[in-house]
Amino acid sequence: MRVAFLGATKGMGRALARLSAERRDRICLLGRNEVDLERSAADLSVRGADGLVRCFSCDLEQVDTFASAIGSAREALGGLDAVVVSAGIFATQEELEADPVLAERLVRVNFSNTVMFCEAAKKVLLDEGGGTLCVFSSVAGERGRKPVIIYGAAKAGLTRYLEGLDHKHRADGLRVITVKPGFVKTSMTAGLSPPPFAGEPDAVAARVLSAIDRGAPVVYAPAPWRYIMAIIRAMPRAIMRRVEF
Repeated sequence: MRVAFLGATKGMGRALARLSAERRDRICLLGRNEVDLERSAADLSVRGADGLVRCFSCDLEQVDTFASAIGSAREALGGLDAVVVSAGIFATQEELEADPVLAERLVRVNFSNTVMFCEAAKKVLLDEGGGTLCVFSSVAGERGRKPVIIYGAAKAGLTRYLEGLDHKHRADGLRVITVKPGFVKTSMTAGLSPPPFAGEPDAVAARVLSAIDRGAPVVYAPAPWRYIMAIIRAMPRAIMRRVEF
């Protein structure tokens, strides 16, 4: 598989890229930190990635970098079979309420700019005759909840966009996969108290890679979150006002 990763220098994206390398996929890395990109590229090469792991600058806060980065990845790999997007930012509800600038940045990066990156990736994959667009959203977008109001709203919008994209383009050969992680122990969640069923990046990555291979449109990771969120979605609003999760 020829795959471009945005956000593979840390966390779940890094774990997924490592699994991809270990099965000898051809890989390009997109990101904004040149040092992190080069370090990750060297790591993936050692792990077995097929050919030279190339790196191209792409800043999720700069929409004008998207098309050129994806185009460069396509050229370097001789085509694209998949684009994986795991980049994003997180902050607690308290932090976002206290800092409107941070709140605006989080919504822009996690929703509107991610959508625009996916639009650019979609065009390239459709030009290739189809492929896979795998994007990390979150279970936080499943229901309005007190601890993740703003973050959850951004992820809810992203989830609905990806669902619509799948409906429109599956017949054209574009497989859109929405990843909905629950709490995963990464640098993004460092300092937060992990709930039951908290996941490890490697286990989440293995589940996501299986979904990519199968073309599953939605994947919850770890798996129990599918059932946890089904319960939460079914709760009456009066109960949701009382609970703190």
